[in-house]
Amino acid sequence: MRAPDLRRSEFSLGWKTLCAAVIGVACGASPVPYNVIGFTVAPLTAEFGWSRTQILGPITLFGITAALLAPAFGWMADHYGVRRVALWSLLGFAVTFAMIALTPPSLPVYYGLWFLVGIVGIGSTPVTWSRAVNLWFFRQRGLALGVLLLGTSLTALVVPHLAVWTIETLGWRGLFPVTASLAAFVALPLGLLWFHEPRPDQQPEEIRSATGQLTGVRLGTAVRDFRFWLIWMSVALIAVSFGGAFINLVPILGDRGLDASAAANAVMMFGIGVLFGRIITGLLLDRFWAGFVAFPLLCLPALASVFLLQPQVALLTAMLAGFLLGFAAGAESDLIAYLTGRYFGMRHYGKIYGMLYMPFAIFSAVSPSLYAWVRDSFGSYNPALTASIAMYLLGGGLLLLTGSYPRTFTDCAKAGSGN
Repeated sequence: MRAPDLRRSEFSLGWKTLCAAVIGVACGASPVPYNVIGFTVAPLTAEFGWSRTQILGPITLFGITAALLAPAFGWMADHYGVRRVALWSLLGFAVTFAMIALTPPSLPVYYGLWFLVGIVGIGSTPVTWSRAVNLWFFRQRGLALGVLLLGTSLTALVVPHLAVWTIETLGWRGLFPVTASLAAFVALPLGLLWFHEPRPDQQPEEIRSATGQLTGVRLGTAVRDFRFWLIWMSVALIAVSFGGAFINLVPILGDRGLDASAAANAVMMFGIGVLFGRIITGLLLDRFWAGFVAFPLLCLPALASVFLLQPQVALLTAMLAGFLLGFAAGAESDLIAYLTGRYFGMRHYGKIYGMLYMPFAIFSAVSPSLYAWVRDSFGSYNPALTASIAMYLLGGGLLLLTGSYPRTFTDCAKAGSGN
C-alpha cells in the first residue's frame, strides 16, 4: 500500500487559507500604494505645483510608520490571532486609502492622510498573512510562501493599468477609492470565508513540541543572534536598492524617452518578475540552503541598474529591467518569511518577523525619496542607480554567512513568557 503523500496533504489542508492570503496580500497595504503613487506625479504637479520629492515623500512616511508598527501588529497576531488582525487592518486600509482622494492643496494634509494609512494598514501586509501560511506549511513552506507572495505580482500586473485607466477616466482623485475597493470588496469577503489559522491537529508536526506547543525562540533571544542581524542588514541593502528604482521607474523611463503607457508595460514586467522570483525562490528554498539560493538571485537585479543607466532605453530593455527588479523583490520577500520561521521558529514568529520586516518597510519607503532627491539635486537618477549595483551584491553576500538551520530551539519551553 502506498504511503500517504505528506507534501500534498499540507496543500490539501491549507489551500483555502493560502488562496485568501494571496488575495489579501494583493489588495493590501504592501503592494497597492507602491504601485499607484508613481502615476500621481504628473497630475499632482499639474494641479498643485508640488515637486517629485514632495509628491513621493508620503510613501516614505507611510512606509516608516508601517515599519515601526510591524512588531506591534506581529505581537497582536501572535496574541489575539492572525485572522482578527489581518481582516480588521484590511478594512482600515481600504477606508483610509480611499480618503486620500479628499486631498486639498495642502502638503500637511496630504502627508497626514498617508500617515493614517500607515497606522492602520500594516496588518494587511505579509506580517500577518505569512504567519498563517507558516502555521499550515513546513515541508513545502518555501513554495507556499512563494505562492502567498504572488499577491504582489497580481497587483503589479493589474493595478498599474487600472491606475492609468482611472486617471484618464476619473482623474487622479478617482484612483484612490477605485484601488481601495479591491481590499474592501474582493479581499475582505474572501478572507472572512477562508482565512484562519490551523487547529493544533492540522499543524505540521515539525513546528510543534512533544507537548503540542509551537516551538521557537523569544524575540530577546533572536536579537542576540548574529544571524538575525545578518538577515536584517541584507534586507535593508536590497530594499534601499530596488524600492526607489521601482517607485521612480515611471519617471526614470520618462527621462529616457518612454511615455507612461510604455512605462506601465515595464511595471507590468516587474509584476511578472516578482512572480518568477516568488516561485523559483520558494522551490529552491525547499531543496537547498537559503544562502546558496539567495546570493545568485539577489545579484541578478544589479543588471537592471546597468540597463537603466543608459541614456536611451528601448522598450524591451525597460521591460527586462522591470522584470529583474521584480525578481529581486520576489526573492527577498520570500526569504524574510522563510528565514524567520527556519532560524527562529513559530512561537514568536509575528514579533520576530515584524522586526525583520522593519528594514524592508523602512528602506523601501526611504528609497523612493532618496532617488527623487538625487534626481532633483543632480538632474539624473544615475548616482542612485550606480550605488544600487554594489548594494545588491553585498546584500546577497551577507546571507552566505548565516550558517545551517537550527534543529531545536533552546528556549522554546520558556517561550510563553517574556518578550
